[in-house]
Amino acid sequence: MNTNQDIHALLRSRASSRVFDPDRPVPAESIRLLLEAARWSPSSGNGQPWRYLIFDDRVKEERERARRILSPGNQTWAARAPLLILGVAREIRSEGKVNHYGQHDLGLANQSLLLQATALGLHCRPMGGFDKEEAARLFDIPEGHRPMVMVAIGYPGKRGDLDETVQQKEAQPRTRKAIKDFAFHGSWGSGFADESE
Repeated sequence: MNTNQDIHALLRSRASSRVFDPDRPVPAESIRLLLEAARWSPSSGNGQPWRYLIFDDRVKEERERARRILSPGNQTWAARAPLLILGVAREIRSEGKVNHYGQHDLGLANQSLLLQATALGLHCRPMGGFDKEEAARLFDIPEGHRPMVMVAIGYPGKRGDLDETVQQKEAQPRTRKAIKDFAFHGSWGSGFADESE
């Protein structure tokens, strides 16, 4: 990946790949490391409002249910991922007030989880394309908790094992907006000027 700045190699190497080896399960110890990385993420008031449901070989029936609620486009490749993790944001604080930062904090925990997965040599791809209401129903997610993201995780597989459409998507170069398009200097719309651009 070509970055404009020399960011850390772990950040450069993280990618949202759809290529998984379905015959190589993610060991329980690696899953614990992913969750430990999420556990130490920052959160508003140290509320730690993230909750994760883990679907792997130990709960095959539930994993199949999780796969079935994915959007059809995601099902074509995510069925090969040996591990799915459903990220849920707790929207109510312990004192009963609305947590306006729960989704943000879950995002921080997810990024820690994704970077730990990358460090372990795992491919991972977060997905918003799944039936969130059905997830809440199927997996007994209580009121005040919102399913937000399903993450497919596994060891790298062979791109050629995927259907042609997904192979083409995987072959596309990774692109990002220029910093000046999303960072403003002092006031909205005043693009951040950087000598390196």
